[in-house]
This record gives sequence, C-alpha cells and structure tokens, in this order.
Amino acid sequence: MCSLPPNYLTPEEYLAIERQAEFKSEYYAGETFSMAGATRRHVLITGNTLIAVGVQLRGRGCEVYSSGMRVLIEESGLYTYPDAVVICGERRFLDDREDTLINPTVLIEVLSESTEAYDRGRKWGHYQRLPSLRDYLLISQDAPRIEQFSRQGETDQWIFRSYDGLDAVIDLASIDCKLPLAEVFERVEFEATSETTNSPEG
Repeated sequence: MCSLPPNYLTPEEYLAIERQAEFKSEYYAGETFSMAGATRRHVLITGNTLIAVGVQLRGRGCEVYSSGMRVLIEESGLYTYPDAVVICGERRFLDDREDTLINPTVLIEVLSESTEAYDRGRKWGHYQRLPSLRDYLLISQDAPRIEQFSRQGETDQWIFRSYDGLDAVIDLASIDCKLPLAEVFERVEFEATSETTNSPEG
C-alpha cells in the first residue's frame, strides 16, 4: 500500500488554505505550486487583452475574468489561475463561493520564460480535458505574436493558427470577437529583431 507524501493536501484542504492565502498557488495531485510574480510587460499585455475582449462582450451575457479567477479541470484535478478567462452562457462554479470556475469558454496565457514550457505542454494537456473550452491563446511577451488553438465542434480535434505582427487580427468565433494584436500589444516595446516584422507565418 502506497503512503502519501508528508505534505499531501486534499482538494478541500488546499481550498481552505488558498482562500486565506496572501499569494496564489496551483494545486495538483496533493501538491501546491507557488506562482511567480509578473513583470510590467506581462501585466500590461494581460490588461490590454482583458479590455479588448471585455468591451466587445458588454451586454452579451459573457464575463471576462483576470488571473484572480481560479479554474478547476475536474477530469484531471488541476486547480490553476489562467491569465485571462472568458465564459459565455451558463456559469458553473465548484461551490457557492463562486471563486473556482469549471466551465470556461476561452483561456488565455501570457508566456514567460519560467512558464512557457508548462503552458505549452502539461498545462495545455490539462486544458484540453475541459469539455467547455473552445479557444486557447498563448501570447508572447517577446514579439507581437499570438498562437491560437480552436476546438472543432464537440470533438477533441484542435486547429492551430499563429498570428504575427501588429496588423494581424484574431477571429475568436467561439465568442464572436475580433482580437487585434495592435490592441493586445499597445504600449509594449520590443527589442529590434527580425521576429518583430509584420509578415504572417500562417
């Protein structure tokens, strides 16, 4: 019989601690993982994105949440804090505290050096197990670039698109929105490299 690690927490214990904690932590398989602080660029990109999407969704029965909204992937047991969350239609929460969403429509992560591999790999694997999820966006901090994964109908198939340059505009058909990269990256300065050209990659 396997013994649990000494610091093992049940989901209920995690939530009780997390709801009182000063700093946010993710939770998976009995362990908690502290979240690093964000840079000015990260916060600016996230804020710009929330504004760009939120303005279009006013009066349409949708809500846009910042990274303060915890998301639970029920099938895998991961509790996490995406940089931005959009929910359209019925909102479903873990309990009446309404601080843990379980049916997001769109999830958005702003990539950083410390989290990029996780956001592209294991975390994306968890997100794909959300039946409600229709779009997943990965936003670069180093160049005007956004990558989009869009679910095809009710299947587990996803279409990938990459958008480069400030002239590009993302079509978020799942929530009937357009997301111009010029708005996402407003007031964001990039180093002068070949990656900041406006030519699309496809």
